Amino acid sequence: MQHGDLFDPAICSGDSIVIVDGVYHQRPALRHKEILAAIGSGIRVIGAASIGALRAAELAPFGMLGVGRVYAAYASGEIYGDDEVAVGQSPDGRHALTWPLVNVRRVLDLALSAGVLDSKRTSKLLAKLREVFYPQRTLHAIRAIARMANEMDFFHWFTEQREQDPHFGDVKRSDALTAIRAATTRNLPQVIHGTTVWNTSCFQQWANTFSHVQVDEFDLFTEDRILYQQIFDPNFSGKWREYLNYRWRQSPEDASGISLDEHARRVTSGHLSAYQVFHPTVDVRDEVIVSILLDDETPQDRAAVSAYSDALAAERMRRPGFMTSSIRNDLTRDTLLRIWRCTDARFDASAASRGLKSGVRATEAAKRFIPGFLSEMKERRKELNG
Repeated sequence: MQHGDLFDPAICSGDSIVIVDGVYHQRPALRHKEILAAIGSGIRVIGAASIGALRAAELAPFGMLGVGRVYAAYASGEIYGDDEVAVGQSPDGRHALTWPLVNVRRVLDLALSAGVLDSKRTSKLLAKLREVFYPQRTLHAIRAIARMANEMDFFHWFTEQREQDPHFGDVKRSDALTAIRAATTRNLPQVIHGTTVWNTSCFQQWANTFSHVQVDEFDLFTEDRILYQQIFDPNFSGKWREYLNYRWRQSPEDASGISLDEHARRVTSGHLSAYQVFHPTVDVRDEVIVSILLDDETPQDRAAVSAYSDALAAERMRRPGFMTSSIRNDLTRDTLLRIWRCTDARFDASAASRGLKSGVRATEAAKRFIPGFLSEMKERRKELNG
């Protein structure tokens, strides 16, 4: 698993999730508050084997369930480093290329029990193998350490065991199977409902980033759909004003009986409008808010969002290392000025009236649509020129 996976709308209250392995090097790892949010919404979360065991040991007081040897070792303090379960992975993330330290520990324990090693030699080998950086902890590295320690008898024994059982010593695999079996049992503790969810600004940002829906034939991110309206809907300022008034009606200040515009005038001595003062975060999981902001969205708009997303993905494939931040500011700004038909002097005000806070923020946000928009304009010019 990785950061964002638990925001999948297919995951519902009453479901059970088993977290075993996860990425953390090539992409952001699964974060604690994502798990806490799932638990708080009535989802049973079970951790085992790898990052699942580590997260379960950390979040057990909050209702996450841990199973297996690796979890027990973390929970008891016998092990504590995340390198205990870390492995080097193939580029597609499907195959482990190295041996995690928890598996090495298990093999050494089995060798000790079989009389192949004594406790002193076991400790010496473990100490040497712990010094190997986890992406280099391959079978070749284990062989090299055994040779340097004059323990080739151990390595030959280990090789023989693996020939008989390719999963010999693989405690992560056995723990993962235990967790899957646990998820299907009726004897697990009940989910702790009502667990506090720390809805911080970062968590809100993650929730917005990963919120997506299937609409028409497209799988679209809600943030992209709203951003498209903010940029291309000529009447979006009215939608943003409606959203601000909706948020005002939900706030304690509304009890004062004055309108949002009047409140803004009092706060700024009449110098600024409400949209220039108040910039509440849009919660794209709120269906009422989404319906307000996307009220005028058309099927053609959704098709354009999908096409622009595809264009951005194609640009990243064509130019390895490409980032939207590398798109020129002046190009994006000039594009927005043409779309909004406004002057430089009105640019900040136009951006704020659309909920984009400022011209600088609008320029950064719009960059993800620039490759697709410019490509679309190029095709239109070709058609006009015959």
